[in-house]
Amino acid sequence: MQTPRTPGVPTPRPASSHPDTPAAPSPPQAVALAGESVAGEEDPGASIDVPGTPMAPGDQAPPGTPGTGEGVCPRCGGTGRIGETDCPDCAGTGKVIEGIGGG
Repeated sequence: MQTPRTPGVPTPRPASSHPDTPAAPSPPQAVALAGESVAGEEDPGASIDVPGTPMAPGDQAPPGTPGTGEGVCPRCGGTGRIGETDCPDCAGTGKVIEGIGGG
């Protein structure tokens, strides 16, 4: 006995077993990224290493970093000295590297 057809409702067809009919795609598989770097970033928390002059303790960035410039050391006022000793923030230079501009 056949099931009666309802007008406007397509008749379901059994899955084809014909060899020329492509198989249904399999669902995407999850990919574990826990140990992988993202966008070529090896260590997102790493600092920028610029060869050359080392940073003084009062520097905000290495010398030559874009968006930075030399400023007067706020601790020693640019003298490079605190009492009889070199200023620990600017290493006795009277200058520190600091961020400029921005908001």
